[in-house]
Amino acid sequence: MNSEFSVAVHSLVFLNHRGTTLSSEELAKNVCTNPARIRKIMAKLKKAELVATKEGIDGGYHFIRDPSTVTLREVSEALEMRFVSATWQSGDTDMKCLIASGMAAIMDDIYGQLDQLCQVHLDGITIQMIENRIFHHETQELL
Repeated sequence: MNSEFSVAVHSLVFLNHRGTTLSSEELAKNVCTNPARIRKIMAKLKKAELVATKEGIDGGYHFIRDPSTVTLREVSEALEMRFVSATWQSGDTDMKCLIASGMAAIMDDIYGQLDQLCQVHLDGITIQMIENRIFHHETQELL
């Protein structure tokens, strides 16, 4: 997992709360990152129809969906995120040892199951729930 997910969720909550069009510079300032990174992430959110853009001097991004229906799973899918994965695998499929040749596939399956559990969990958390927790100091856990 990388930080794109945090940047995307932060941006959507901020856009929703402000209820207006904001430039990548304004978003970047609030998220504490750079505008180029915001534009890269927002392009993915636009493709997923979570935000729209406005051209011109007052241009930027605005949230176009009902925040109570946009789940964090949708956000992660827009970013094509995997929450659990491995960048390295032990063993070698060409080895005669069953453990060495079979471990990578087994671990990939386990990681896939864990990633699916994360997605299911995120399906129960909405942008509105996050905003409510911030501004209403709700102590309930997000699932």
